[in-house]
Amino acid sequence: MLVCMQNKTGVGITELSELTGLSSDTLRWYEREGILPRVGRTSAGRRHYSAREQGVVMLLTSLRETGMPTAMMKEFVALFEEGAASHGRRITLMQETRELLDQRRARLDEAAAALDAKIDHYEQLISEGLDCDGAPVTPGVRGLQIQRG
Repeated sequence: MLVCMQNKTGVGITELSELTGLSSDTLRWYEREGILPRVGRTSAGRRHYSAREQGVVMLLTSLRETGMPTAMMKEFVALFEEGAASHGRRITLMQETRELLDQRRARLDEAAAALDAKIDHYEQLISEGLDCDGAPVTPGVRGLQIQRG
């Protein structure tokens, strides 16, 4: 976020896209859906993201990385626009997102454990020269069995 916030003069959509990793289409969609408040325009009608708007987009990028659903992102921005009176409600929303993130992390940990178990299983089969049914493999298959990549 510091990279964006250092630009006090504002940036166009292409530059913001490069800074955030969000496509221009995603930035436009965020605006259309009300996830991102209306963005200022230049005299030529092009989007011009102020330092504040850049900060909001960077925050949205972080919220998206947590897996926060877009409806919650929209709610968060609406609360953000209310100012300090919404701090408590913003905390609640972030706590809910934290719970979702913790659940997602647990699912990823389970998937990683399943991968590790399968890798261990295949490494054991290779070390013992066996196929998946526990039968010995031929020398030709053994040579193929130990190849990686």
